Amino acid sequence: MAREHGLETAIAAAGGIGALARALGVTQPSVSTWRRVPAERVLAVESATGVARGVLRPDLYPEDGPAVAVEVDEIDQVRAQEYGLLALLVGKAPTAEVLRAIAGLKGDASPLGMAHVALADAARAASVADVQREHFQLFIGVGRGELMPYASFYLTGFLHERPLARVREDLSALGIARDAAVPEPEDHLALLCEAMSGLVAGHFGDETERTQRFFERHLQPWAARCFADMETAETANFYRAVGTVGRLFMDIEEQAYALDA
Repeated sequence: MAREHGLETAIAAAGGIGALARALGVTQPSVSTWRRVPAERVLAVESATGVARGVLRPDLYPEDGPAVAVEVDEIDQVRAQEYGLLALLVGKAPTAEVLRAIAGLKGDASPLGMAHVALADAARAASVADVQREHFQLFIGVGRGELMPYASFYLTGFLHERPLARVREDLSALGIARDAAVPEPEDHLALLCEAMSGLVAGHFGDETERTQRFFERHLQPWAARCFADMETAETANFYRAVGTVGRLFMDIEEQAYALDA
């Protein structure tokens, strides 16, 4: 069955099926079976390729909607990539390809740069099986994982509370609808980082105030604490390095927005 135009455009922008699969952290055969971009993958494909969601899935995101490509400066491109990296690693256990890519990370002498170096070292030392087991124990578990990476849980002690409703309100305003195939509530840390990646990259238009508001409402109150808990989690090894990167990056984002204010 022929691929839809949006998927063909994304494949071309990424440099081929294999390149797109690597960018998403999935296997090449998985992408090869797609006829169109799955609804739950639209934001990730948009972030990886720069192809607007209205092109990828016009049935879900009409092109006259809020997804507008804008010119993004180099700093925001790096920020969007950082959010995308955190979304990828928290959202699912990394594949061998993802671990190899992370093992190539470089860093400067800043705290975040050194955290990138430590993450690269952790990726080189990790096996796929160990990291998959670690991800399961931390975020899924039998009954529940050691960590509960949801805004509602961190802010109220319970799931599916008012913080989730606020996330849904803001995602709806951005034109993002929850896909029934995605089991996680929208206030999951990975999904919020993915949304921020798209916002910072300008995929919703050039609206800095809306991006700052999303961060301050949905990540600033709790995400740094969650990443800090990741650093000290009993079952964490590779994810201790992920937690350090996330905590430092959230602190940088908070300080930067405070200066802007």
